[in-house]
Amino acid sequence: MPQIAPDSLLSLEAYARERNSYRSRVIAHKKLRTVHAGEHVTLIFEDEQTIRYQVQEMLRIERIFEAEGIRGELEAYNPLIPDGSNWKATMLIEYPEPEERRQRLAELKGIEDRVWVQVESTEGKFERVFAIADEDMERENDEKTSAVHFVRFELDEKMRVALKRGNGLSVGIDHPNYRASVQIAPEVRASLASDLA
Repeated sequence: MPQIAPDSLLSLEAYARERNSYRSRVIAHKKLRTVHAGEHVTLIFEDEQTIRYQVQEMLRIERIFEAEGIRGELEAYNPLIPDGSNWKATMLIEYPEPEERRQRLAELKGIEDRVWVQVESTEGKFERVFAIADEDMERENDEKTSAVHFVRFELDEKMRVALKRGNGLSVGIDHPNYRASVQIAPEVRASLASDLA
């Protein structure tokens, strides 16, 4: 599985010098890895570059420079890097008004398990691949789901080959209280396909 090694990270001083240009590059990169599934759900497909940025930001914010602290951050974030057979994404459920957000999160319990990706094949479409959600910890309780989830999509070899050939891709959500489907733009699909072995 791809990992970020501690010695590949910038020191706090070096990161402070490079942060503005580094941040601009990551923001541009994330645009090619962001999918809006309807009006209120965003999926940010993570990769080594997006996770490296998160780690550098956490080290900066928390002022972590000791080896043990750095190792701890990497243990938390490295599992979010795709390993060649899957995609891993941060799922954000976005309602700006607090009262509406509270109500919607109660209505959307289980939504994280109803997110899917679907690859086109020469004969039509492969079966939908539903997300495996929140493997690190449970983010839903009896009252509501969380506004943030971490999801993984496992793709079989035929799907991966089709994507690398440029076959189409759609992403959607099939939940009783939230349905959405979007055809992925070629440049986003190409960025996501580059994660696959």
